[in-house]
Amino acid sequence: MINLPKPRLAAVALALAAWLPLHAGAGILDDDEARRAILDLRTKVDALSRDVNGRIDNKADKSISVDILNQHEQTMQEIARLRGQLEVLSNQVASAQKGQKDLYADLDARIKKLEPRQETIDGQTAEVLPSEKKSYEGAMELFKSGDYKGAAASLQDFVRRFPDSAYASNAQYWLGNAFYAQRDYKNAIAAQESVVANYGTSAKAPDAMLNIASSYTELKDKKNAKKALQQLVTKFPDSTAAQAAKDRLAALK
Repeated sequence: MINLPKPRLAAVALALAAWLPLHAGAGILDDDEARRAILDLRTKVDALSRDVNGRIDNKADKSISVDILNQHEQTMQEIARLRGQLEVLSNQVASAQKGQKDLYADLDARIKKLEPRQETIDGQTAEVLPSEKKSYEGAMELFKSGDYKGAAASLQDFVRRFPDSAYASNAQYWLGNAFYAQRDYKNAIAAQESVVANYGTSAKAPDAMLNIASSYTELKDKKNAKKALQQLVTKFPDSTAAQAAKDRLAALK
């Protein structure tokens, strides 16, 4: 074993002092407990270095001593052990930070999925929750596939859950059509009357009134069918549905 001269030992201590901040700083130490542990280890290393230098200074003849060599070897082993602990702590902190970043990214993605989005519905722009759009489109898929009973149930559920949705008037209108397709004309009339009463400014209101007249016609109720057509022409005179109503009224005379 070779004893290091004091200048060489001092150089080792300086190199170690420079190494520690670099490795401890490899990650941003947000974890207070890890920070304290690393600082404690630094203190131990500094104390050990001072102890070795002190022992050498106390030797008047600066001669090589087996005891000093043994002490120095033990000190270097301790420093190596502390280096290992610092490396482990730095890796743990870096891993924890990555885990936190991944968690925040996941939360941010989840939050964005819950935020309202701009949608154009019947020519009007409105903010709609992703859950609203998914529910409405799911109900309409059932309607388009010919599952009118399933569509009616889904549309009723939609209106109950999202009464103020920008899709609500459309959902109510297609609910009436789903009942009509099942030849349930009374419920079809009730559903379309709800469109007119609750969503009177909706683009679907004129068509809803025309469908009310159609349902009364299917029920052989000519009087109420004619009345619904006349109300449509009066309330929405410039609509395409009103023109169809005029043609039907002419046929009813």
